[in-house]
Amino acid sequence: MTIAVVDYGAGNLRSVEKALLRAGGRDVVVTSDPQLVASADRVVLPGDGAFPDCRAALSHANGLGEALAEAVLRRGRPFLGICIGMQLLATEGEEYEPTPGLGWIPGRVVRIHPGDARLKVPHMGWNTLERHRAHRLVEGLDLGPDGLHAYFLHAYHLVPDEADDVVASASYGGPVTALVARGNVAGVQFHPEKSQRLGLAMLANFVEWRP
Repeated sequence: MTIAVVDYGAGNLRSVEKALLRAGGRDVVVTSDPQLVASADRVVLPGDGAFPDCRAALSHANGLGEALAEAVLRRGRPFLGICIGMQLLATEGEEYEPTPGLGWIPGRVVRIHPGDARLKVPHMGWNTLERHRAHRLVEGLDLGPDGLHAYFLHAYHLVPDEADDVVASASYGGPVTALVARGNVAGVQFHPEKSQRLGLAMLANFVEWRP
């Protein structure tokens, strides 16, 4: 089972690769080869930086956009976006300027506005997660106020048009989208590769996920 970690010049690739291997992935490939991405059994799209920059990098990566569509939309392979890779699933991002996303999970990427003025943006640090609904990716995970913590570093988050697309959220002066899913497409705002027990457990679920 090949897991393609997409290299489009905008992700924390090696840490994600190592975490997937620790989580039980056997054939994990960091690649910018459209053919490998299109034929992969699972696809992971990391992303660090600003939404417009990551979207431009993905658009300019020769053939990768079409390869993602082939693997995820036409072949129905399980997909996981991480951080900006999750935000790119939205219809549009509002960081710096309106920028079209992939539109796989309809919604907008908007700036976090904590209700508590003492909370700084970017949101950086460890938070527990609140489960909104059942999903294979959070199956068996210790969530809730006394549960495991996930590591976040971001100033924007995806607000889906449909509330049911939110699987889990964090609290940072108000709800922050932490995990979204629709069909074979999922995304996490936190960094599972840095989230220790929770992150490895979630990635292990992704490795076994059969939507």
